[in-house]
Amino acid sequence: MRSWLIGFVVLSSIGSWGIAQESIRHSLFIAGPTFTGILDESGREVWDAGRPGARDGWVLDNGNVLVCWSDEVRELTRDRRETVFHYRLSNENQELGTAQRLTDGKTLITELGAKPVLMEVAPDGSVARRFPLLPETDNAHMQTRMARKLASGNYLVPHLLAFKVKEYDPAGKVVREIATDGAEVGGRAAENWPFTAIRLSNGNTVVNLTHGNKTVEFDAEGRIVWQASNADVPGNPFADPCGGQRLPNGNTVIASYGARGDVGVVKIFELNRDKQIVWQYTGPHRAHEVQVLTTNGEPIPSPALR
Repeated sequence: MRSWLIGFVVLSSIGSWGIAQESIRHSLFIAGPTFTGILDESGREVWDAGRPGARDGWVLDNGNVLVCWSDEVRELTRDRRETVFHYRLSNENQELGTAQRLTDGKTLITELGAKPVLMEVAPDGSVARRFPLLPETDNAHMQTRMARKLASGNYLVPHLLAFKVKEYDPAGKVVREIATDGAEVGGRAAENWPFTAIRLSNGNTVVNLTHGNKTVEFDAEGRIVWQASNADVPGNPFADPCGGQRLPNGNTVIASYGARGDVGVVKIFELNRDKQIVWQYTGPHRAHEVQVLTTNGEPIPSPALR
């Protein structure tokens, strides 16, 4: 039976908003062009950042929300939406692309523009670490997205027009590259721009290839061990996949940022290892980044830093 709940497609009469496995219910943080905030497991908007258009963000362990817009990063309280951390884009660059809270309380931020840079910013706003990025293009908007610090202390940075995910050490030296323009994924012509790179505990890296409409998992040597695209999944759900998350059960949540349209269009979906959609969000909001917060009432550990 098809029913509707706050703009979500559900295939049962019991209020689930997934498909194939009607027991799956997720609450989400969404950073997107029309809404930046939290949806509960019934699909209701339960918290709003007060400004749409966010690019990156997290619900933190302290309950606050860290949000990256193109011109500023803020940590906001949930109750009164008060700002407890703020960083504003410098005059020498054009955009911000990343915000990640680190275990020591600093915030990882990337600036894009004439002098693309990765920084660790202390709670008082001082810059504790800074080094230049090597995006291989002067197109600020296409230099990088969703950089992440790893448990090793290195940094994983997708560089779209370089067709590479680069791993930098703390001194800013590139110590590893994962190429996303290999023949196995269609070469350069497929425009497999790396957008989100997620390092797994086994050393593999999951990468969303936004214009190529693919999600690919690479091993430690850069070999492809799993991939999915619209050739594998009915309904063409891959539409400029940007943000994503690998869940503890091994499934992958993918945000199709290019999925334009009203309620009924798949904008976020969850794939299992057999490339089956087991849950999907078809509500009104597109997602640039997504974080699953709970599943069926159980908290999902933050993927921020392993």
